[in-house]
Amino acid sequence: MVKFAGMKIVIDDKIPFIRGVFEPYAEVAYLPGGRIDAETVRDADALIVRTRTRCDAALLEGSAVRMIATATIGYDHIDMEYCRERGIRVATAAGCNARGVLQWVCAALLAMDIRLQGTTLGIVGVGNVGSAVKGMAEAAGFRVICCDSPRAGRGEAGTKDFVPLPELLRVADVVTVHVLLDETTRGMVSDGFFAAAKPGLVFLNSSRGEVVDEAALKEALRSGRVSRAAIDVWNGEPRIDRELLGLASVATPHIAGYSLQGKAMGTAMSVRSVASFLNLPLSPDWYPEGAPLQHPRTDLGWAGIGAEMPRYYDIMADDTALRAEPERFEELRGDYRFREEFF
Repeated sequence: MVKFAGMKIVIDDKIPFIRGVFEPYAEVAYLPGGRIDAETVRDADALIVRTRTRCDAALLEGSAVRMIATATIGYDHIDMEYCRERGIRVATAAGCNARGVLQWVCAALLAMDIRLQGTTLGIVGVGNVGSAVKGMAEAAGFRVICCDSPRAGRGEAGTKDFVPLPELLRVADVVTVHVLLDETTRGMVSDGFFAAAKPGLVFLNSSRGEVVDEAALKEALRSGRVSRAAIDVWNGEPRIDRELLGLASVATPHIAGYSLQGKAMGTAMSVRSVASFLNLPLSPDWYPEGAPLQHPRTDLGWAGIGAEMPRYYDIMADDTALRAEPERFEELRGDYRFREEFF
C-alpha cells in the first residue's frame, strides 16, 4: 500500500498496541512523551500523546500539527484555548479507563480494610469514572453520596440527589475524588476541605495530583483528621513528596487506570480519532487484535470482589515497589504490566 504523500504522525512510545497500525499510511515517529519537542512535531500532521507531553505554543507554534489525540481521559496537559485558536482538533479517550480506576478504588478500599457495614462512601466528581464507582458501591451495598456541582448545575439526568461538597464531607466516612483538573478543581482538596470533613476520614485520590494541596493532606494525616489515604496521583510527578509517601496507607505511581482493557480502549479511541481526521482507511470500530474486551459485571457483590481481587490485582505490590524506589516513579509507571479487569 502506498503511503499518503508527506503524512507524518508522532506517537508516545509508551502507548500500547499501536505499533504497525499507521505505518502503511504515514511516516511514524515514536518517542518518550517527555522528549516530544518542537523540532520533532514541526512537520507532523498528528500527535498521539499521554499526559507527559505538554501540548502548547512552545511545542506547536509554527508546526504542521492539525490533530492531537491523547490516550488519556484528561486534557490538562493540552492548551485547549491555543488549539481552538489555531484550529487544531483535540480528541481524548474519555471513559476508556473507568473500570480500571474502579478496580484500583476497590483494591485500595480492601487494602485499607474498609468494611461495608455502616460505611458511607462519598464520590466527588461523577463522570465516567465516578459513575462506575457509584454503580459498584450501590450494588455492593455501601451507602453512597455524590457531589458533582457542574453536572448538578446543568440539571443533568441522575443528579437530583447530588449534594453540595460541604454536606458530603459532613457525612462521608470515605471520600474518593474523580474530577478533571482545571482552574475550578486545582487545589480544591485544601485545609478547608479537611476541616469540613468527618473526623477520621478515609481519603482516596486517583484523579490528578494538583487537585490536592499536599501540605494540607499531610497535616490532616499527621493530626488524624484523615485516618488513612490512598494516593495514585501526585503533585510534581515524577518527583513526588517523600513525606506524603510515608504517611499514605496505599501509594501507587499514577497507574490506577492501567488495566489491559482500559489501555486497549484508550489506544483504540485515539487510533479511530486520528484515522477519521486524516481520512485513513481504518475501520471506525478498530480495536487491538487479541486484546480483551471489557465485560462489566454486577453479580459479585463486595464479598465477591474481595474474594476475586487477589487473582487479578495486588495493589500492595505496586505500593511496595514505589516505596522501595520512589526515584523510579516514571519507570515504574512507564514499564507497568497492565492488569486485567474482572468486573
